[in-house]
Amino acid sequence: MNTRHRFALAGGFVALSAILSVIAAPELPDQMVSNWTAAGEPSGTMSKPLALGLVPVLTAGLLGVFAAIPRIDPLRANIAEFRLYYDWFVVIFAAYLFLIHAGIIAFNLGYEFDFLYLILFGVAGLFYYCGIVLSHAKQNWFVGIRTPWTLSNEEVWNRTHALGGKLFKLTAILAVIGLLFGEYALYFFLIPAVATAAITVVYSYYLYEQIERDDFSLPDSE
Repeated sequence: MNTRHRFALAGGFVALSAILSVIAAPELPDQMVSNWTAAGEPSGTMSKPLALGLVPVLTAGLLGVFAAIPRIDPLRANIAEFRLYYDWFVVIFAAYLFLIHAGIIAFNLGYEFDFLYLILFGVAGLFYYCGIVLSHAKQNWFVGIRTPWTLSNEEVWNRTHALGGKLFKLTAILAVIGLLFGEYALYFFLIPAVATAAITVVYSYYLYEQIERDDFSLPDSE
């Protein structure tokens, strides 16, 4: 399976979303529940045409962006080195959006389930695969942990992404464990996710300063 086939697979989820919208439309209310609170309670609605069209259109647009990134990045040769992982991220991301779209439709058709659990389950899978992508990502301008320090030094990039890959996977695992804790489930994802973002930014800065300090002091030591 090459890049074209993988993007075609991602496009298949767009088509499935659109088909599901068309099939379900006659049975759905004019105003569909589209927002939920942290406790999993419905908190907002959206008109049926907008709710049914949003995810297919959004996913299609994002696929266009994802297809363009490897062509327009100044470091496109580096993206080519982990292109397989990049392409599968696109497929998994499209599958995640389809899952959310299908969940919204199912909920509005009267099926009873905790929508927050559906989101957390999907996010956990997405985050885990992000961890895989990060562990293989080479320095580029669009994909990965892009801080001023990772973009300025390849060693900082590689070491930060090695750590980030592990932290993203850990966040995904904690999110799944959190499903066992009812109303607290969301926090098992949010707290590790915020901590992961903060740790990787601080770590990249620390590494950069350490490497720059060592490089600066090297001539004096000779």
